[in-house]
Order: sequence, then C-alpha cells, then structure tokens
Amino acid sequence: MRIAIVDTYYARFLLAHYRNHPDLREAASIVQRRSLLDACFGTSDYYSRNLTPLGFDAIDLIVNCVPLQAAWARENQVPVSTLALNVPHRAFRLPILGPWLSSLPGLLEIAIAQIKALKPDVLYCQDLSFFPEGALRELRGDVRLVVGQIACPLPPESFLRGYDLILTSFPHFVDRLRQMGVASEYFRIGFDERVLDAIGSVEKDIDASFVGGISRHHGQAMSLLEHLARHTDIRFFGYGARKLPRSSAIRRRHGGEVWGLDMYRTLARSRIALNRHIDVAENYANNMRLYEATGMGAMLLTDRKDNLGELFCVDREILAYSSKEEAAELILHYKDRPEEVAAIAEAGQARTLREHTYAKRMEELASILKRHVGRR
Repeated sequence: MRIAIVDTYYARFLLAHYRNHPDLREAASIVQRRSLLDACFGTSDYYSRNLTPLGFDAIDLIVNCVPLQAAWARENQVPVSTLALNVPHRAFRLPILGPWLSSLPGLLEIAIAQIKALKPDVLYCQDLSFFPEGALRELRGDVRLVVGQIACPLPPESFLRGYDLILTSFPHFVDRLRQMGVASEYFRIGFDERVLDAIGSVEKDIDASFVGGISRHHGQAMSLLEHLARHTDIRFFGYGARKLPRSSAIRRRHGGEVWGLDMYRTLARSRIALNRHIDVAENYANNMRLYEATGMGAMLLTDRKDNLGELFCVDREILAYSSKEEAAELILHYKDRPEEVAAIAEAGQARTLREHTYAKRMEELASILKRHVGRR
C-alpha cells in the first residue's frame, strides 16, 4: 500500500535550517528532503520509517518548503505559475500557516503534481489547512483514501469536507467531526526512540525548563508561565518570546529558539520539563511534549487533565499540577530532591518506551488505514 505523508514545517524552523546549511537550497530535492528529515523536526519521518516494515511504501512530502519544492518542480519539469519560487528567501516571509498556506505562489500546484505522480493509495495530511476542498476533489482520481490528522484548532469546515477520515489525538474532537459528517477516530501522538541514539549522553544541567511556543493558542497558559518565571528558576526555550512585553519575566529567562535535535537535547538536559496544553485541548492531555519529555528522560510536570491517567501513572511516572501556584510549589519542592526526580523520570521514560513509541502507534495506524481502504 503506497502512502504519501504530507506535512508542513514551521517557517522559523525552515529559515533557521537553510541559514545553517547555506548550500542546501541549491541541492537536489532528495538531498534537501533528507536533510530536513534528519533534523527531527515535528514528526520528521517517524511515520514513514515505522510504516515501511508493516508493508507500506511511504514517502514524506514537506509541501511548504519553498527551496525543496522548487527543486522538485525543476527536476520533474513541472511548470508553476510564478517566479517567486526562485527567490525562496522572499517567499519565506509570506504568511505560510493556516488558511493562507496554500496561497503561497506555486506550492499548491507542485504538491498536487507530486501526488498525481505518486498515485498513492492513501494521502495522509498532517496539516488540514493546506489543501482546499477543490484541490482534494481534483486528486480523487489518483488517491483511494484521503486522511487528515489534527491536534490544533479546526480549520474552516470547507477544509474538512474533502477528507474521508480525520484522525485526532483530541478525544473531544472525534464526536465533533462526526457530527459534521466527517468520519473520525482517536489516534495518539508518540515518541521515536531513535532520537536517544542521535542525542547520546547529555549532562543534566537545567533544573527545570519549558520548551514550547508562545502564541494566541496558548493564551490561558501565559499567567502560569509568567508566575513560574517570577517564582522559580525555570528556563524557557522556543518561539514567540519576542512578541512579549519587555517587562515580561519570561523574556529575561528565555534561552531562544530550539528546533528538532536541539529541542530534544534541551529536554535531555532538563531534570524537570514543564508541559502545558493549548486552549483547544480543553480538559484532555494529548500533545507531543508528553512523550518527548518523558522519552528523553526528563521528569514531566504537566497540567492535570481528565485522561492523563490513561497515558501515565500520575505521581509515579509523571507529576501533574492544577494551578500555577501548585506548579511552582512542585518545581521548588523537587529542586533539592534529585534522586526522587530521577526515579520518576526513569519510570516515565520506561512507560513511554514501552507503550508510546511511533513503532507502536504505526501498528495502530496501519490497522486503521487498511480497514478504511478496504471499505472503499
């Protein structure tokens, strides 16, 4: 079964990656794609690598990376409607997230051409905002099953109607999507243990860290982060801090952006890793940091959610907080208890490596996809 896994990467990661590899934009598309996947951003090739042993012919497409897509178009003699793809540094400045993504000149055309050339049994889209309904309709003759996956705010309903199935790590999204007439199933995110080999041994020199973005989707968490910045020695890493007021305590304790392997390395350096969910998660635990932090051997301190006990044993494998005051108290309490922190972190890592790896998740996904392809 052939599957094309379509993903989009954060613009700031792409900018940083090509800045750090100045000759990469002139390389062949296969070289650019391998370089991007090896950086371990997002879900990288965690799906394709673990689906291949299960009988899938899987390929990753990073459809919003201008230099990569322009190289593929040149190599395959695919005409596009603009010369903007020849000046990727300018194109990177355009808004390329959310509903604006597919309007970046030429990118939608190239992605459609790639999928028509591949003729996959399954088109698996990690960003539901990339393909408008009309584009998915155009691809129907070349694809048997169109699947989306989402763990962020839903795009406009018109972007959802073109999917045969939408998987989500939000339990509460399943019924909402079904009520819209879209087939949906619960599917959790995970951790790829190969990252541990890529990082190697790392000294734990950060008592507590928060690694993540600061955006409008995280509005309810801002008071928590500011409180911790004022009352603990937690350190912050990620994007969005530059938009905070200069008076923000977070800005004074911020270590800058970390992407891919650098993000994993920061988690590995941390004794305690703070997690908080975006507002749309409501009262459900679901995000990648649950598994990334525990997988890298940090003691996870996360916001308390109704389903958290289904994923980890609270107080033995992870810790949970219900308020900003409790989060601060836990960080301060465990700061001088390294042996207890290490024991909880070890138990959490063992749970993730036992139950929450992408190898396990892809076994679940393979069963779901085969069942739905069979129905079609």
